[in-house]
Amino acid sequence: MKSIRELYKTGYGPSSSHTMGPQKACSLFKKTYSDANHFKVILYGSLAMTGKGHLTDRVIEDTLINVEVIFDYKTLMKHPNTMDIYGFSLEGKTFFWRVYSVGGGAILIDSEGEFKTPEIYPHQNFDEIKAYCVTNNLRLYQYVERFEGTEIWDFFDRVYETMNEVILRGLSETGVLPGELKVKRKAKQLISSGFFEEPAELAESRIVSAYAFAAAEENAAGHLMVTAPTCGSSGVVPAVMRYLQEKHQLTKTKCLEGLATAGLIGNIIKHNATISGAIAGCQAEIGSACAMASAMQAEMFGYTITQIEYASEISLEHHLGLTCDPILGYVQIPCIERNAVAALRALDNCRLAFFLSESRKISLDMVIDTMYQTGKDIRTKYRETGSGGLALLYARINKREGEGN
Repeated sequence: MKSIRELYKTGYGPSSSHTMGPQKACSLFKKTYSDANHFKVILYGSLAMTGKGHLTDRVIEDTLINVEVIFDYKTLMKHPNTMDIYGFSLEGKTFFWRVYSVGGGAILIDSEGEFKTPEIYPHQNFDEIKAYCVTNNLRLYQYVERFEGTEIWDFFDRVYETMNEVILRGLSETGVLPGELKVKRKAKQLISSGFFEEPAELAESRIVSAYAFAAAEENAAGHLMVTAPTCGSSGVVPAVMRYLQEKHQLTKTKCLEGLATAGLIGNIIKHNATISGAIAGCQAEIGSACAMASAMQAEMFGYTITQIEYASEISLEHHLGLTCDPILGYVQIPCIERNAVAALRALDNCRLAFFLSESRKISLDMVIDTMYQTGKDIRTKYRETGSGGLALLYARINKREGEGN
């Protein structure tokens, strides 16, 4: 498995696969073929179907400057996030890459293979890691440190600070998110305490949701955020972390240990399945984020490795089959609310794991494999194309209403 640095990436939203990946590909292409002075980029599959709403064309234009962006809605490719990049020099030379944006901001160049980053971990799944940790009397965050080195804590510190900065920015903002949907920001409204005299359980739901909305809205606005594990699911882990730290007066060290454990869970999912909504639906994004957040809480509270596994397993299992159907291609509806719902579920799942971990029948590795197979079985239109589910019905209703006016 690769470094957790490849999972938690700081960049601009609203999509790790649709903005961060294409931006990385275009930057590398431009650097590799410095003779090229104008460009053409063709987007296929999910990159084409939801590229407008995900701001894919904007990030390409900002990166390559002199470029024509073409949306090909019909040609089928072997990967749903495929893009062709052409570069042309003044001397008449043509340069070409076919690139796949494989999720979480990572890319694969067809002619050269994956943009190589080193393999850090010798173990391939949770069962192997668990056996190693039990044999060596390690907690999961200590396992991460053993193979990443002590300098990984500086990295986690930056992730922690950035996640909190994103939430604070989101809580201070009002108004409408960019795009045709005209979605109003709700984080600041949720964090306000002047609603009514609320019981403790409602206060928890409101505050956690406010934090998740804040981060998800910042992502939807195209602002700086941290993938956890993706842009579209970037509100879950920060919301749970900030809420638990405030409620239980936890130290930053505890939070960093939780982030390490959460990152390891996300890494296992990414390595053995996918974190891309275009490949496996929203179960791969929100489901993975929920599993990460639940594992983080279990680590922060000092739960056993079996309880941590169960918390993650419950979270991913009960997102199986979740489709990715962003309305008009924007990472707004249903994406923002899903971050809040998943954050709340992560808290409940961790609590359930505390009581029932010894009676479980399903392993985390089994659920990860199931999620991947389920994703393959989900019809293409439900995998980040904006052509099925809520997106399809919303478009139909709006069309009828428009015809009636």
